[in-house]
Amino acid sequence: MQIGMIGLGRMGANLSRRLIKHGHNVVVSDVAEASVQALAADGAQPASSLADVVRQLTPPRAVWVMLPAGEATESTIAKLTDLLDAGDTIIDGGNTFWKDDLRRAKELKERGLHHVDVGTSGGVLGATSGYCLMIGGEKDVVARLAPIFAALSPGGEAPGQGSTAPQGWLHVGPNGAGHFVKMVHNGIEYGLMQAYAEGFQILAEANDTNVPVAERLPLRIDEIAEVWRHGSIVSSKLLDVTATALRQDASLKDFSGKVDDTGEGRWTIQTAIERAIPTMTLTAALYARFRSRRDVNFADKVISAMRKGFGGHREAAGEPKSKS
Repeated sequence: MQIGMIGLGRMGANLSRRLIKHGHNVVVSDVAEASVQALAADGAQPASSLADVVRQLTPPRAVWVMLPAGEATESTIAKLTDLLDAGDTIIDGGNTFWKDDLRRAKELKERGLHHVDVGTSGGVLGATSGYCLMIGGEKDVVARLAPIFAALSPGGEAPGQGSTAPQGWLHVGPNGAGHFVKMVHNGIEYGLMQAYAEGFQILAEANDTNVPVAERLPLRIDEIAEVWRHGSIVSSKLLDVTATALRQDASLKDFSGKVDDTGEGRWTIQTAIERAIPTMTLTAALYARFRSRRDVNFADKVISAMRKGFGGHREAAGEPKSKS
């Protein structure tokens, strides 16, 4: 299939490369010309502007926007709305707030355009292992784009009969549902990361001078992380990236531990509050990130290491601004 990709950061570039690998024709655009040329060298069709992307695509067009949530995505979709024709589709694969999807889908429908929201999980590892995709939109539109989603998924194959969930992608519901599910996914992610981090802090301080001498335990937390990866019920991709970081430096001295948040954890908790759903673990995990920007501990450095390992996130040396 043909598809346009707007935004060639860590995720957009890797999504494009995976689509090219699976035989799709990808027209790419980014404000950084070097990023466009790098993808062109890998087989993408370069475009000089949004209008150029639209010109190179054959109707009915599909344009994937992979930009930070907020103004960048808002303004780009507004510009594309004026360039595309009835029957074309705009895919938002970033971490957009799901209620914004409801508004945009309504606005696009009035122009004869389709909106698809795709919660995209997999981080920098997805380029090779594939991405988990949670998709919201009209059923027939999602079905038409199925070869794209199948190629990006861990299955990497054309969709077959039955549920596509085992392949790693799923049409979860109407407009907004994709980002709603991804929002909750990231809220859970916060809680899992915090649990690992606190556990590793207990292990790291088992030989602390504040512990009675007779009770001190000199533990190799890098080796413990590694053994947990093999056969343990707590094994996971998050543990994999934690073990890698600890193997490189068990003290994690290169991580500030001032843990940022990109909004989804806040939105998850706000949604839970609106609906009177208790989310004690997820809320505590978010508050721990706030606290990390004032008073760093080793657990925070573990979370920073995980964020870099799976998402390429680099915590600022000083106190980062939240991006809610």
